[in-house]
Amino acid sequence: MKEIVKVRCLKHVYSDATEVNICGLDFVVHEGEKVVILGPNGSGKTTLLAHIIGLLEATEGEIEVFGKVPTKEFNDVISKIGVVFQNVDEQIICPTVEDDIAFTLRNRDVPSAEIDKRVNAMMEIIGITELRNKVPHYLSGGEKRKVALAGALIANPSLLVLDEPFEGLDPKTKEEMIQLLLKINNEHNPAFVITTHEVNLVPRIADVVYILSQGNIIARGSPKEVFSSPHLLHQANMQPPDFLVLFSNLREMGFDVDFPSTMEEAAEMLAQLLGRKTENKEGI
Repeated sequence: MKEIVKVRCLKHVYSDATEVNICGLDFVVHEGEKVVILGPNGSGKTTLLAHIIGLLEATEGEIEVFGKVPTKEFNDVISKIGVVFQNVDEQIICPTVEDDIAFTLRNRDVPSAEIDKRVNAMMEIIGITELRNKVPHYLSGGEKRKVALAGALIANPSLLVLDEPFEGLDPKTKEEMIQLLLKINNEHNPAFVITTHEVNLVPRIADVVYILSQGNIIARGSPKEVFSSPHLLHQANMQPPDFLVLFSNLREMGFDVDFPSTMEEAAEMLAQLLGRKTENKEGI
């Protein structure tokens, strides 16, 4: 797969003299890849995203997005990126949902008939057709996220950047967002870069996981590879997924079990373990 994002040893100094360094492993994203950045608050996740989309300029380090430096060729780079900010109220600015979703296309002078067609199709995909004429300010948190996602996707980006997209959502809405993102990736194949601290969701949405700890990228791998080393999460002051904690306890109790990478895999392994215990009891 073609490499579309590469960041190496980034340093940024904010106007208040706060210095953020993101070093360690290179951060790389390939076409169509679902990448999750795990890390606690203050670890540099949002700073990294801001450099990828060209909102911040690095003091030191290398950054290339689609083969270009985002701050030097901002318009070329941002035209291929869709963004959903952590605080979606900052990006939903139009009087109606329909207007907000159409905003990017109107700024690019797309013909009105084409805009209407694409906005209608996008609202259908996201499942928000009934919100067409609603005022975004009065929507629920989950509805606002969906509107922001529709606006981010309307120009068919090659890269979708989402900063803490599940924060503050109830379980039902989280599940809807996960299914929606998986559907979009499967049908349209944009790459994803998603920041989150919700480790239990990661195996469902990630091909590749990066762990950020105090400005260092300390791990890169599949969810299974990363979660098979719980000490890496502890190093980043994060709790492992619940199913990983369970199997760690089983290992400490003397059970010969591997670490699962998803809740579904954990359930299957636990069922097999219980089956073996039942067989042993019946044989006594």
